[in-house]
Amino acid sequence: MDPDEELAIIILVMDYFYRKLRSASRVPQQVMMFLLVVGHGDSSRRSGYEWHHSTKTVSRHFNNICSRIVGLAPQLIGPPDFNNIPPLIANNSRYFPYFRDCVGAIDGTHIPCIVDAHLQPAYRNRKGYTSQNVLAVVDFDLKFTYLVAGWEGSVHDARVLREAMSDPTFSFPTPPGEKYFLVDAGYANRRGFLSPYRGTNYHLHDRRRLGRDRKKELFNYRHASLRNAVERTFGIWKSRFRILRGVPHYPLRTQRDIIIACAVLHNFLMMSDDVDVSVTAEEDAHDEDDMDQGGDTIGQDAAPSTQQEEGHQTEMGRFREALTESMWACRNQN
Repeated sequence: MDPDEELAIIILVMDYFYRKLRSASRVPQQVMMFLLVVGHGDSSRRSGYEWHHSTKTVSRHFNNICSRIVGLAPQLIGPPDFNNIPPLIANNSRYFPYFRDCVGAIDGTHIPCIVDAHLQPAYRNRKGYTSQNVLAVVDFDLKFTYLVAGWEGSVHDARVLREAMSDPTFSFPTPPGEKYFLVDAGYANRRGFLSPYRGTNYHLHDRRRLGRDRKKELFNYRHASLRNAVERTFGIWKSRFRILRGVPHYPLRTQRDIIIACAVLHNFLMMSDDVDVSVTAEEDAHDEDDMDQGGDTIGQDAAPSTQQEEGHQTEMGRFREALTESMWACRNQN
């Protein structure tokens, strides 16, 4: 995290404290302690040494600032724009008119966590370390429009989405009408969610190697290219907030709140014209530690449901087929 980003966050939190509590006299110091931990990966002990405070005082300030930032989530993590076509799609002939009803992309990512011994089996993911499975919806401006954290690392991405949709307390932004989100092959291809073809090359490097010679490959290539917004968002988010590479031993609820707070600050920085949000190719990629359980290998880990097996006979299956034919017919024009 660079100095401009830190200054922008301090201003944001100071404004919040002043409006809500009419006091912001000691906020800059508290925010800097918080940023040393989440942005630079410092421990509470080191942050206390920098600011000449005890570890207990640093932890109190950290929890205070974290809870206040989480309180900003309703303002900074809003639902997608269901009424307008995203500029990235509207202004690119590879995507328009094919994806004109697309309003974002969905994926899960894993954030390492520390839990008590009796909870470790539930939180241990397929890579062997304990983590929280975080479900995120992003727009094509690389901002979070929905995020739910706290799920055990052993839980499948598709189940997290299913529970978020079925439980009203999660307030999932279900796409209305013909609108839909892009998802990977780990999710069902159904109304509101458009997935790629299974068993067909999907990732960008596959397409560059094989060339555009098949209908389904062309669809998957453009699908992956557009859905890459969620991979890029995760890359920027994790490179900006180093604590996400390994959350310290806080209570589990605090570890969840840290993830939400970092998403809130990410959105704020992405909306700031004064902050450089460019990333390197390495940061832009979905790194191995993300532990994405989707992609073109998910079928090896979870047997598809009847609905998935008969996807081509569903409404979204027919929509995908029509989209594929249209792309193929116009392939030489793009």
